[in-house]
Amino acid sequence: MPVIDIPPPAFMEDEEISIFADAVGKFYEKHAPEKRVAKWREDGQVEREFWNEAGEAGLLGVSVPEEYGGHGGDFRHDMVVIEQQGRHNVDGFAASLHNTVILPYLVRHGTEEQKKRYLPKLVSGELVSAIAMTEPGVGSDLQSITTTALKDGNGYRLNGAKTYISNGQIADFIIVVAKTDPNQRAKGISLLLLETEGAEGFQRGKKLDKIGLDAQDTSELFFDDVFVPAENVLGGEEGKGFYQLMGELPQERLIIAMGAIAGIERALDVTVEFVKERKAFGQTVWDFQNTQFVLADLKARGTAARVFVNDCIAKHLDGKLDVPTACMAKYWVTELQSEVVDKCLQLHGGSGYINDYPIARMYRDSRITRIFGGSNEIMRMVIARSM
Repeated sequence: MPVIDIPPPAFMEDEEISIFADAVGKFYEKHAPEKRVAKWREDGQVEREFWNEAGEAGLLGVSVPEEYGGHGGDFRHDMVVIEQQGRHNVDGFAASLHNTVILPYLVRHGTEEQKKRYLPKLVSGELVSAIAMTEPGVGSDLQSITTTALKDGNGYRLNGAKTYISNGQIADFIIVVAKTDPNQRAKGISLLLLETEGAEGFQRGKKLDKIGLDAQDTSELFFDDVFVPAENVLGGEEGKGFYQLMGELPQERLIIAMGAIAGIERALDVTVEFVKERKAFGQTVWDFQNTQFVLADLKARGTAARVFVNDCIAKHLDGKLDVPTACMAKYWVTELQSEVVDKCLQLHGGSGYINDYPIARMYRDSRITRIFGGSNEIMRMVIARSM
């Protein structure tokens, strides 16, 4: 029995959802066994073929409308793909980025032509996506980006550099955040849709050597006079990019909170199993009152976090999740995740510092959650403004 053992929320009590979860779990078992995932960690990226397999199995674009080649599901189906990935320890596969961050930009903001052109290929796995926001000198302050897309005939010339881009080494479809009017801040930002194949002037930089997330490629990208047709401005109108970005951030931050609570649950499960088997001073580590008190505290707070995240998901399904609440979920649950993983590693003793033990990877992997999707300092600012 899992340590945090609250029942599934009502919104997941659907036979069709249960059947889909079973199918997704079986896909991961067959196509992402530990040996293959270990190779991804060694290589620093998931091989391109796996994306094709996932697309063929129906794991990509699960909530994209059927008229655009999708599977017509909803956010619950996206949740299943992500949660089953976590349960089967499938590192590196950026399904949450592809399905719940990038594809919604097209579904909600794309022109009809853009949807028909790109969504079927993104659903099948023919195209793998990335979004290029962060720059070497600009992090959370997106209004200060320096990448430009200036008019040139029937299109734009894209110039600039991006960094920390997930899927950067394999993505062949990239949403690039750029200034179409460098004299403006928010109103000067547009989102451009770039297919990398044959894009003269586009270059991938090195695959960045990170602390954690070993199987997830993260890269630099460079744009040197890359031509982007005018019809590839998302939504078909300049200057809407910042508002399109802000509109999608609540879901992105909810996804991060969901990943964090899943990390909390897994850390507690592996730690309870470890301390009940490990012997010290003639008894198991579990038998020490300190161990029980530490884990009891973490279970209590982890349970509260799971209830809060489930409530946020329910609100999101009803279209009622506001920005401050999404920020609270992202900020609080990722902070808790770091504390839980740290204390669980401590209970492993020296074993916790060895990468052969899952808790060691969790310790390295969890650190980034307090930074990406908007740093937790930014989350606090947004929350404070709502008071």
